[in-house]
Amino acid sequence: MSDIQAIPLPGQPSTLSFHLSEEHHPQHGTLLGFWLYLMSDCLVFACLFAVYAVLGRNYAGGPTGAQIFELPVVALNTAFLLLSSITYGFAMLEMQRNGKRAMLAWLAITGLLGACFLFLELREFGHLIAIGAGPQRSAFLSSFFTLVGTHGLHVTFGIVWLVTLMVQVGKKGLIAENKRRLMCLSMFWHFLDVVWIGVFSFVYLMGVLP
Repeated sequence: MSDIQAIPLPGQPSTLSFHLSEEHHPQHGTLLGFWLYLMSDCLVFACLFAVYAVLGRNYAGGPTGAQIFELPVVALNTAFLLLSSITYGFAMLEMQRNGKRAMLAWLAITGLLGACFLFLELREFGHLIAIGAGPQRSAFLSSFFTLVGTHGLHVTFGIVWLVTLMVQVGKKGLIAENKRRLMCLSMFWHFLDVVWIGVFSFVYLMGVLP
C-alpha cells in the first residue's frame, strides 16, 4: 500500500506539471530578460550619441554649447545622480539584511535625489527655450534635446518604478518577488548613471570647447 501514489483529482495540478512549470520558469529568468532589455537600451543611446556626434557642430548661426551650457549647474546635477546611485547601493545592502525600514529610507533618499536631477534638467530646458535656443533652432540643439531628454525620460520612469516598489515593499515586505524587482531597478538605475557620465563628458564638457 505504501508504494501506491495518490492520483490527482480533476482540476488539481500534478507533481509532474509543477516540476514542468519550474523548468519553464527558471529562477533567474527575469534578470536575464532585463539584461537583454538593457542591452537594447544601450543600442538606443548609442544611436543617439552617434546622431549627436554628427550634428553636434551644426549650429546654423545659432548659439553654441559654450554659449548656453552652465557647467556649474550641470556638475551639481551630475552629483545628484551619482549620489543617488550610492544611496541605492545602501538600499540594496539593507535589503540583503532584510532591513525593511532602512531600505525604504534609502530608497526615498534615492528618489529625492533623482527628483532634484530632473528639476535642474527641466530648469535648463526651460531656460534654453526662453532664450530662443529650443530644439527647432539648429541641428545641434535638436540632437541635444533628443539625447538629454531621452535620458531624462528614463530617469522619470525610474522614479515612478521606485515609488511603486516602495509601496509594494510596504504592503508585502521583502518577499522574493520584490527583491528580484529591486535588483532589476538597481541595474536600470546604475545604467542611467553610466549613460549620464557619457552625456556629461561628451556633450557638456566637449561642448564648451572652442
